[in-house]
Amino acid sequence: MQRDEIHHYGAVEVKKLKVKPTARGFSRGDFEDANGVVCSIQKSSTATAHLIWLGVNDADPRVLVQNQGWVPVPFPESVQCNTRMHLSRKHVKLLLPLLHRFVETGEIHHHKGNPE
Repeated sequence: MQRDEIHHYGAVEVKKLKVKPTARGFSRGDFEDANGVVCSIQKSSTATAHLIWLGVNDADPRVLVQNQGWVPVPFPESVQCNTRMHLSRKHVKLLLPLLHRFVETGEIHHHKGNPE
């Protein structure tokens, strides 16, 4: 991997996000979160609104078992777990100020005596 494809934020190493088209032509970018979990952002195929999918790609349910740690929970193939948010432009607009503040300060809110 080339040097410019990796960014360091404190102790977290982040690979550069590359956006590519899916087989159906929708833009998609895959990346790993701080825990190494594979995530993605993808333009939704919904024809009636502009939406994106954002979140982890696969559910990885686990249960804490005494003396064993976190153990995978088996599910039948017929079980579906939603792992990604389906966000509208309004949702993203609502989240952007918090995300920008987090990028700049490491926090999502100013705590000047106001808990909101």
